[in-house]
Amino acid sequence: MKDLKYSSTRGDGTKVESAQAIIQGLAADGGLFVPEAIPRVDMDFISSFRELPYEERAKRILQLFLTDYTEEELSGCISRAYGNDRFDSVCIVPMEFLADFPVLELWHGPTSAFKDMALQLLPQLLQTALKKTGEKAEILILVATSGDTGKAALEGFADVGQIRILVFYPSGGVSKIQWLQMCTQKGKNVAVAAVEGNFDDAQNGVKEIFNDKTFNEKLLAQNVKLSSANSINWGRLVPQIVYYFSAYADLLEKGAVKAGDEINFCVPTGNFGDILAGYYAKRMGLPVHKLICASNSNNVLTDFLQTGIYDRKRDFHKTISPSMDILISSNLERLLYHETGDAEQVKAWMTRLVQEGRYDIGASVCKMIGQTFWADWANDAETKETIREVYEKEHYILDPHSAVAYRAAESYRRETGDMRPLVVVSTASPYKFSESVLEALGMECEEADKFALLEQLASLNESSIPKGLANLRKAEILHKDSCRKDEMREVVQKFAVR
Repeated sequence: MKDLKYSSTRGDGTKVESAQAIIQGLAADGGLFVPEAIPRVDMDFISSFRELPYEERAKRILQLFLTDYTEEELSGCISRAYGNDRFDSVCIVPMEFLADFPVLELWHGPTSAFKDMALQLLPQLLQTALKKTGEKAEILILVATSGDTGKAALEGFADVGQIRILVFYPSGGVSKIQWLQMCTQKGKNVAVAAVEGNFDDAQNGVKEIFNDKTFNEKLLAQNVKLSSANSINWGRLVPQIVYYFSAYADLLEKGAVKAGDEINFCVPTGNFGDILAGYYAKRMGLPVHKLICASNSNNVLTDFLQTGIYDRKRDFHKTISPSMDILISSNLERLLYHETGDAEQVKAWMTRLVQEGRYDIGASVCKMIGQTFWADWANDAETKETIREVYEKEHYILDPHSAVAYRAAESYRRETGDMRPLVVVSTASPYKFSESVLEALGMECEEADKFALLEQLASLNESSIPKGLANLRKAEILHKDSCRKDEMREVVQKFAVR
């Protein structure tokens, strides 16, 4: 597709190239950038992926969406992101074939989480975009994280020229390993701060800063522009589309499906970015029947997909799957835009969410979305039970997020009788949540030392401790800042002029 432009989900009329959309992160009217058309591919295109390495698969998908980047630019970005032994699997995204479901492992990157799939590539795309557009300002990346995004973004952007990155995380709302990964991050251009509250407090604080025109003008006077590395940035989302096509090609190569056969994906979901990438893949022509949205006890998405009512006014639960402890799923806005084509309506729904804490899309739109999506959730006890059952049956260890997806996949098959091939999307290494996993396996976690727990888990696991986690043992704590939500602007201002 030639010259694909991007516009806002809230309809301000501005059209930009992909490079500009990636630099801005958020549209000027507070909406999210979406492609004006979704490229279509045929089965010959999909089947051709069978014999290609992941890097080439990525280039072929990205070329369809980032039409203002040259082939040489994309090749360079992809090579720097996925090459140089940054991933511990030559496949980049290997698939483990268990008896019930194939499991797509997206956590073989440097931070042992699926966020690496996009956040190794986004810094390359952004730095290239700055050169392409002639942007002279320094870009300050603001990130709100529920755990994995923060470290993956810090790792990807560390010491990248013309860019700084500041990560906010909920105090006490991430795992011990996630906290260590972020607070030991090296780099002259990085900063980390805890926010008193939960992830939604951090995420809303970042959104408010983006939408504060006076504050942004003040930063611009200091030659600083804000951008985002959260999945609201199109440059974060588009790399994730690739692994859905890659998974299908691997199933073809394995003989698990024939060309054109429909399959299902079950995705552990918080901010709705990972599963939305699967939606784009389906709209492009990938033979996907259902996308199963798996949530933990913060099951706002399950309720929404079943009723059409999005209601964030509910108890917030801290769970053993903290990256899904989210009550405001930002990327849902993109889905609503694509399903309705009505930017004014989307804007009205998002306004109601801010002002009233809820919105209702109505029965007809809910039914339309239900043609693609199915949803279920699992509490912590059920998650632990699934980890134990899968280990006893398969001698395979799931992390808590992936276990939520595995359980939802089982529920889907049981309730619908749909026996199409179903891929469980695994989003994190179990080593990132070793204490919860060991407890699920009935092990006593007597050692308070986090690294002793890693070694204890390694004694049960066929895969070794990822080197990025093992190296944390000797890492120095470099970031100790904390703030209230209403102090986040001060933290940003201080870092911007440092």
